[in-house]
Amino acid sequence: MTEIAISAARAQLGDLVRRAAHGRETIALTDHGHVAALLVSPQVIEDLEDALAVSDYRRRKAEGTLPPGIPMAEVRRRLGLEQK
Repeated sequence: MTEIAISAARAQLGDLVRRAAHGRETIALTDHGHVAALLVSPQVIEDLEDALAVSDYRRRKAEGTLPPGIPMAEVRRRLGLEQK
């Protein structure tokens, strides 16, 4: 993770955003030596959200607290995919 002071980041904001967005590099913006914010690629956040959702699903499945699913035949019917 690259750290840069907020005051120095102002002049390079466009470059920093591109580095985070395209290079999947995390840029830490610091204020008086403390990390105040992070610039990260949206894909990184999406990947974390996906991993969290899978983890939550597995936890609920292990606990037996998942709601009942929809049978495949019903899904096909709702989507108009019934075989004739």
